[in-house]
Amino acid sequence: SDLTPNAVATLDKQSQWLGRYPRYTFLIEGHADERGTRDYNYSLSGRRAQTVREYLGSRGIGADRLRTVPYGKERPVAVCDDISCWSQNRRAVTVLDAGAGS
Repeated sequence: SDLTPNAVATLDKQSQWLGRYPRYTFLIEGHADERGTRDYNYSLSGRRAQTVREYLGSRGIGADRLRTVPYGKERPVAVCDDISCWSQNRRAVTVLDAGAGS
């Protein structure tokens, strides 16, 4: 999975934030649209999350601070049978991990 320029800009800001707050961790959720088989979408969403993890790692964020989880097509943000919805569902989302230290 390739990162868009907008995604790179967002991830750069997130890596700067993570650099300032080293006790926090991120959960990186991978998602896919509804097309394709369950197995294919699960694998694809895992690759999306891994791409984000590798990019943040290249910006100096330790792998031990980044967890990934593939959701496949199970958690869409948009539900309709149209490319406008499919494109919104093809994504990786970074979430401040609930396990963050105090």
